[in-house]
Amino acid sequence: MNIVLIGYRACGKSSVGRVLADRLGWPLLDTDLLIEQRCGMTIRDLFADRAEDAFRAMERRIVAEVVRLDRHILSTGGGAVLDEDNARALKRNGLLVWLTAAPETVWRRILTDRPRLATRPDFDRDRGLQEIRDTIQQRVPSYRRWSDATVDTDTRAPEAVATDILELVKDRLSPPAPPNAGSGPHDS
Repeated sequence: MNIVLIGYRACGKSSVGRVLADRLGWPLLDTDLLIEQRCGMTIRDLFADRAEDAFRAMERRIVAEVVRLDRHILSTGGGAVLDEDNARALKRNGLLVWLTAAPETVWRRILTDRPRLATRPDFDRDRGLQEIRDTIQQRVPSYRRWSDATVDTDTRAPEAVATDILELVKDRLSPPAPPNAGSGPHDS
């Protein structure tokens, strides 16, 4: 079983993923970073050089690889679950947690995250916030369809979000009790 973080760009998947990985002692894999490593270029350059179709094809290959793993935190790209094959594959061995934030929060995070700003597809500064609103609205049905849980990250620290996620998934992460375990009336 993996914990799979889904949601729009800058909703905290990487930050929360690092906290979850640390708390559980599980590896964290970020599908966007894996794509960059495999291609030897940033996602921004991949979009510019080969177009979004090439990015999505690589994303499908990466998702097909990481879903075979167990006990990992998987931070996915914002559009990963728009592809039904990706979503089904992630769901087979994962608990999908949709991280949300208001478009204004996302826009502010994007503008203040200098390292990611340089590596991700660019926004039109005049229309950026509206573009984010529109894209989130388009993606909500997919996020809702595939998620097992939803956690708001809008004004919350990654540590608090991770605590909420662990609380939501604790029953699924614990191994089931063996039959007849405990002290019942039939125990000798």
